[in-house]
Amino acid sequence: MRHVDFSPLYRSTVGFDRLFTMLDSLAQPEQAPTYPPYNIERTGENTYRITMAVAGFDETELSIEAHAHVLSVKGEKNEEPAEGGEFLYRGIAKRAFERRFQLADHVEVTAASLKNGLLHIDLLRNIPEAMKPRKIAIAAEPVEAPKAIEAQIING
Repeated sequence: MRHVDFSPLYRSTVGFDRLFTMLDSLAQPEQAPTYPPYNIERTGENTYRITMAVAGFDETELSIEAHAHVLSVKGEKNEEPAEGGEFLYRGIAKRAFERRFQLADHVEVTAASLKNGLLHIDLLRNIPEAMKPRKIAIAAEPVEAPKAIEAQIING
């Protein structure tokens, strides 16, 4: 895969550092983690929901942190001794994980809940009033009648 050099753009733009860093990181061939599986859905005009399948984890073993446009979800499973037996086959994953999501400007986490092994994280894009589009009224200027110039004739 080709590497794109963004350095000329750094010289002529201000405030787009995060965008170029994100584009640069997407260009790097990296094995994307597949555990735990998740969905991202749009639930309204400015609301979103991330749903992660975290079967076997409880609220105390999960942590959610939003910092500098990055949402991090971590799961650390406490090792429990088998009660009254040993495992012959262990198909339920008990491995720790960390999943990161890049958040756009003005997106904030509003709620998180864990139900039936699914972690739901609700997000809201809260655009400040100063940044929302606003309608500008166009004032119609009254059409004035042409002005007549009065002249006086002076006999001289």
